[in-house]
Amino acid sequence: MELRDALRTTGSIRRFTDQPVSDALLEAILDDARFAPSGGNRQAWRVIVVKDPTIRRAVADAYLDAWHDYVAQLMAGLIPYSPLASEADRAAAGERRGAAEAASRPEGFPESLAEVPAMLVVLADLRVLAATDRDLDRYQFVGGASIYPFVWSVLLAAHERGVGGVMTTVAIAKEAALRDVLTIPEHFAVASVVALGFPASRHTKLTRRPVEAFTTIDRLDGTAFFS
Repeated sequence: MELRDALRTTGSIRRFTDQPVSDALLEAILDDARFAPSGGNRQAWRVIVVKDPTIRRAVADAYLDAWHDYVAQLMAGLIPYSPLASEADRAAAGERRGAAEAASRPEGFPESLAEVPAMLVVLADLRVLAATDRDLDRYQFVGGASIYPFVWSVLLAAHERGVGGVMTTVAIAKEAALRDVLTIPEHFAVASVVALGFPASRHTKLTRRPVEAFTTIDRLDGTAFFS
């Protein structure tokens, strides 16, 4: 697969066939993904391949619990889990929790997460992250720059082999539950739950904003950049 094609066609896949993802195939995907860049080449990622049905169910339950909160926030007209959410926003979302649970569908991705062909939980080792926004008085995300390129590389390496997947972060809202079931110590943070499998279907065309819609010259309020 040409790199340009891969960049333009690696969409999120949440519906899979029953075809299993073998250990050999999964190892090959991870073997390519490990060359992702990271701060200081410290490779702060750790990966848990979740196979045990009981543990899978526990991970899926944490995801679904957080998903109901996510949907409740959508129903309240909010950006789910926005770092700028007010207490009033949180209260409004809380009032929609019951409606969000009622809207749950058995065949949905959150409800069937435990059944995906391959489940990975990606962790970040906080001991080796250079989080340069650590002391800023705002939401912090720089540390993810040493982790999420690896996760994206997993999805690219999977796509090259005919496998699809999705990087999810919803379950992190219930990280305490994940720590218990996966025996994760405090110096690790959960970065993603990744689902992989052979796609039931692929998107034929991904829709994204054009370059001039998100790029400006010299200042954020500068003129749009395009050639």
